Amino acid sequence: MAGPSVPAAALAALLAVAALTCCAVAEPPPSERSALLAFLTATPHERRLGWNASTPACGWVGVTCDNANSTVVEVRLPGVGLVGAIPPGTLGRLTNLRVLSLRSNRVLGTVPDDVLQLASLKALFLQQNLLSGPIPTGIQKLGGLERLVLSHNNLSGSIPFALNKLTALRVLKLDGNHLSGSIPSISIAGLGALNVSDNNLNGSIPKSLSHFPRESFAGNLQLCGDPLPPCSSSFFPPAPSPGLSPGPATGSSKRRKLSGAAIAGIVVGGVVVGLLLLIAVVLCAVSKRRSAGAREGPKAATSSAAAAAGSGATRGQPPPASGEGGGMTSSSKEDLGGGASGSAAAVAAAAAGGAAGEQSRLVFVGKGAGYSFDLEDLLRASAEVLGKGSVGTSYKAVLEEGTTVVVKRLKDVAVQRREFDAHMEAVGRVEHRNVLPVRAYYFSKDEKLLVYDYLPNGSLSAMLHGHDLQVLIQRNLLNFMKRRTTGYCYCLLTKIKPRQFNIKDRMIRTRHLSIHP
Repeated sequence: MAGPSVPAAALAALLAVAALTCCAVAEPPPSERSALLAFLTATPHERRLGWNASTPACGWVGVTCDNANSTVVEVRLPGVGLVGAIPPGTLGRLTNLRVLSLRSNRVLGTVPDDVLQLASLKALFLQQNLLSGPIPTGIQKLGGLERLVLSHNNLSGSIPFALNKLTALRVLKLDGNHLSGSIPSISIAGLGALNVSDNNLNGSIPKSLSHFPRESFAGNLQLCGDPLPPCSSSFFPPAPSPGLSPGPATGSSKRRKLSGAAIAGIVVGGVVVGLLLLIAVVLCAVSKRRSAGAREGPKAATSSAAAAAGSGATRGQPPPASGEGGGMTSSSKEDLGGGASGSAAAVAAAAAGGAAGEQSRLVFVGKGAGYSFDLEDLLRASAEVLGKGSVGTSYKAVLEEGTTVVVKRLKDVAVQRREFDAHMEAVGRVEHRNVLPVRAYYFSKDEKLLVYDYLPNGSLSAMLHGHDLQVLIQRNLLNFMKRRTTGYCYCLLTKIKPRQFNIKDRMIRTRHLSIHP
């Protein structure tokens, strides 16, 4: 008797191994795998889910298959950072899907049509997304749906009467949307949880839903009826008694005193009317003052335009830097009006103020046409102070594109635009190996800027007063002064004042400042 039992045990073990092997290699059909991959590929998401074709679909994050691993029955992706509308032709191909949860994401658009194709769906969780539009009447096609949760979206329109077709529905949550209109009479025997609070619903609550608690309807100001307070008679006036017709009010009603609410309304209305009259008087006074200012002449108009442009430029520039970059800073109180540090906002305000009264721009002269920046780029450049002279302050400006130039901000220059343009054109034509030429200039009523090439080898002042004195001696100070004198002489021969130039040496600059003869 013991002999036959051994083959039976071996056969049972073999069948168990075969069953496990079948379960291990079982996979959902390729159409379902491709549908899931297409959905994830077409929908931007913040978290990596690790879905790929080389691993079994039933092991993917948020995907659950049936016991035989033959089909996908649940997709749960709450809070994974999905952004955008659900692409069509993806989830709708999961014909055996029973649970779909995409809550707490940023799903956009209307309730997707793909979801309405899932005839086997039992639970749909789309709360806390950005869905908009009405609840589609096609929801009735999900006849086996038991849980429908669309809370905290941007859904609008009315609640469709077609929900009555969902006879298996046990949970319905539509709270936190913008639904309007009256609540339809929903008569589903198994409905155990309902929430339509915090919407714009109005009218009377149907008797079929009156057994739900007050919290299910809260936040709808125009909703009434059990379990909320009863509806006002003004909305539902009683029918007149037979044989009686409405007549004039009786004497007692005419003599009825005003209620407290009516008196409060009259007082509030009087205050509002008084405030409106006061505002009208102030506006008239301001209008007259503006008219008087407009008649004062061009001088007033010019100063007003300059002030307006100055404030606009200040708003358009970054706050003043502390002297280490971020704007054209100055170390003198005379230049920027106070403090040991300033910023490009001061230059920008003055330049914008000039542009408000006349068309001003950065004008390139001579070989400066090779530059490709404009005034806005110059004002946005990071800068540092190189030095201060009697005619202005020089800044080293590093543009966003990497170009480095020197900007000299002139002061106390009283000259007409035409004369200034002509002089700068003449200066721009000067080319000499010992003269640092002007490459561009900017002119406005309150601001004049000159743009030079930048020489990177330091200044004469730094060498004379710093640790580079030995380097200066090694480079032959006499030859340097000779080249400097040559530059001066060339300026005098061309009948142009040397103070408009910077005299340069092959190796160092003489402080990027204006030089007096």
